[in-house]
Order: sequence, then C-alpha cells, then structure tokens
Amino acid sequence: MIPSEWLEQAARRISPHIRQTPLGHDPRLGAYIKWENRQVTGSFKARGALNKALALEPWERQAGLVAASAGNHGQGLALAGKLSGAPVTIFASETAAPVKLDAIRSLGAEVRLAPGGYHEAELAGMEFAAASHTTWVSPYNDGQVVAGQGTCGLEVLQQMPASGGMTWLAPVSGGGLIAGVAVALKERFPAARLVGVQAEASPFMHALFTRNSQEGVPDLPSLADGLTGEVEAASVTLPLVRRYVDQLLLVTEQEIAHAIAYAWHVHHEVIEGSGAVTLAAMLSGKVRAPALAIVSGGNIQPELHREICARYPEVR
Repeated sequence: MIPSEWLEQAARRISPHIRQTPLGHDPRLGAYIKWENRQVTGSFKARGALNKALALEPWERQAGLVAASAGNHGQGLALAGKLSGAPVTIFASETAAPVKLDAIRSLGAEVRLAPGGYHEAELAGMEFAAASHTTWVSPYNDGQVVAGQGTCGLEVLQQMPASGGMTWLAPVSGGGLIAGVAVALKERFPAARLVGVQAEASPFMHALFTRNSQEGVPDLPSLADGLTGEVEAASVTLPLVRRYVDQLLLVTEQEIAHAIAYAWHVHHEVIEGSGAVTLAAMLSGKVRAPALAIVSGGNIQPELHREICARYPEVR
C-alpha cells in the first residue's frame, strides 16, 4: 500500500514545477470537473513522473531515465529530465500521436519507436533499461509515481473540502491515477464512492477488476490511446484498485467522441480521448450526479479534434 504521507511529500516536491489546475462546475451534468488538461504538459502524468524523478538519487538520474509511453508520461518524464539534467529515452508505439511525440522531443528527450502497440513499446523499453543499466520509470507500477498522481486528489480536496460526499470518476489504464487519488480520497472519506472509467476497446484493468484475468481481452485502437495496453503483472496499483475502487465502467468510442465535442462546445476545453472517458460516463448516464470527474489530459491531434467537434455540432 502507498502511505498517505507519500502524497504530502510528493506535493511539496513537485509544487514548484506544476500548476494547480482549475476545478469547474457543469450545472447540466450536476458535476464538478477537474481540468488536468491545463497541467504543464497538458496531462496529469507530469505529477507522477516529476515526483519519481526528483525522488531518485542523483546517480540514478544521471544514469539516464527510460520509460514507455503513449505520449503523456513521456512528456512528464522529459520535463523531469530537463529540470534535473538527466538524459531521457522514451519508447513509444509507431502509431502514437505525432503531436505527443513532438512534445516529448521538444523537451529534450530521445524518442524510439517500436512496432506494434503500447505493450510492445513497454517491453522494448524495459529490455533497453536492463541492458543499458539505466533507470526504468513505469507510468503506473511505482509507488512514487502513484504518490505523485495522487496529488491531483489532494488538490481537489483542498479546492472543495466537501467533495467526499459525491461520486469521483477517474480514467483508468494501469491504475496509477485512480490508485493515487484513492489514497487521497479514502483516507479522508472512507465511504466516498470512487469509480474508474476505461475504454471498451481495451479493457485490461476492467478484466482484472471483474474476473482477475487479462486473458482474451481485446486491444483495439481507441480514441483513448493513453488507456490501452496490458497491465504489468503484479503492479503495485492492483491491490489499491481492488481495495478502494467501487466500480469500473466501460465507455464506447462514440461516447468518448461525444464527450470530446461536449467539452469543446460547452466549456471551450480541448481534451483528449483518454481524459474524456469520465465525461463520457456522465453524458451517457452511467453515473448519476452529484459527481466529480477528473479530465486527465488534453493532448489530442489537432485535426482529429476538429473532425470530432465537427461531427457533433449539435452538442451545445
């Protein structure tokens, strides 16, 4: 388990380098929305990557930092490397969004593309880290990463102390965000309801949560590209998800696209598919108000965003 003290330490460690993102209200949905798309790298992932990198010993950073990423974790780790002077190598799928890869490179990290999806990029990155004696930084299977992501939950509780009385929704892939948020929320409000949301196209954590196996799970292309791929065996997030998360929901590609358009037309916020799943759960009626939805990121290919918003012009 992750001690709650780790979250407090993480908050102090990363506070000079991140933004306190806004907490808005949507009266139509009866929901509060945590806009992590406004974070320094456009995603909550900067919290965990920065906390992990800054908690390392100097020699561990100087050996080089390595990760696999669909884009957002890579940007967070690249920022950490830039701030600490550590060399960073990111392994990504050859199908990763160019806008995310360009952002990683702009922060000074090297990007290496692997054929296949996220799982193949993760395997390539782990093999490289072991062979080169560099420091592997998982996007979720690491206590300090989880603690860093949990600072998002601490921030919400500071912004709205009474939020423990509503349903909280967080996107789920490997579980780093929802596990960290769970520690922040459930330590203070044990009876609070916490719901994870994942894309129907790649429901690995959902399968682990509901039947304790990933066997036979589809891994299809998804607008929520940052939520796809298998969960690492024996991840530190698994016991936290099983202990604290009340429900895991799935949303369709159409529901994700509708939520992306809704965020733009109604709130003038650019969000990516991975961040849109919580809004998708609300808009599709899978979760009732009052609720608090974490929108985890906004790094979407511009032309894809334009196409989706044009596809749903009636969303106002």
